[in-house]
Amino acid sequence: MNRIDLEGQVAVVTGGAQGLGFAIAHRLLASGAKVSLWDRDAEVLARAVAALGAGASRQIVDVTDLAGLERAHAATEQKVGSVSILVHSAGIAGTNATLDEYDPEEWRRVIDINLNGTFYVNRVVVPGMKARNYGRIVNIASIAGKEGNPTASAYAAAKAGVIGMTKSLGKELATHDIAVNAITPATAKTRILDTLTEDFIAYMLSRIPRGRFLEVEEAASMVAWLVSAENSFTTASVFDLSGGRATY
Repeated sequence: MNRIDLEGQVAVVTGGAQGLGFAIAHRLLASGAKVSLWDRDAEVLARAVAALGAGASRQIVDVTDLAGLERAHAATEQKVGSVSILVHSAGIAGTNATLDEYDPEEWRRVIDINLNGTFYVNRVVVPGMKARNYGRIVNIASIAGKEGNPTASAYAAAKAGVIGMTKSLGKELATHDIAVNAITPATAKTRILDTLTEDFIAYMLSRIPRGRFLEVEEAASMVAWLVSAENSFTTASVFDLSGGRATY
């Protein structure tokens, strides 16, 4: 494994207690960053920080709670240091149903967590990055946001919104040394699979030319470079981790 230089950087990883977020946090720590995990599951979060060891800290917060996020950001900057990296990984899959049968309350829940939550988290960290004229942001979207998936319209719509928001924010901050990018992974081997139907999982696997799901470490490798100082030009862009599925 190559080592990206993140010495002296302070990273926030939302949804960092498990899955992609945990793998990314592990990689950033190995690259020299201090990492604050933001997650709403206190018990899982405590285990994650203990497993990561020195350099890891935590804030218990829900990404749909803007005031709570502001408090978490202030506490992180006070206890750990100025936040220079954000990896926004928190999200849910939602239930599987066709659009005409999709429960409106579930639709709102998926949009609130996956799209509004992304807006809130980015909104909280950007002012400090602008003031210091440095920052790296990676929002984790999904290949579903580019291509859609049947019986997952809420998730696809939310992730498409994340892509659009990321492109807009990257352009807004382009005159600063702040890079804002998104990654669009295909399905990864995480606990999110536990919330999906077997038929839906089989469908998603069948769409990946590589013939397997994404390994979380593969995503962490890409993110480590995207949040480094070496990524000094590319912003408002989308990076696929689709195993060949992406068609554009």
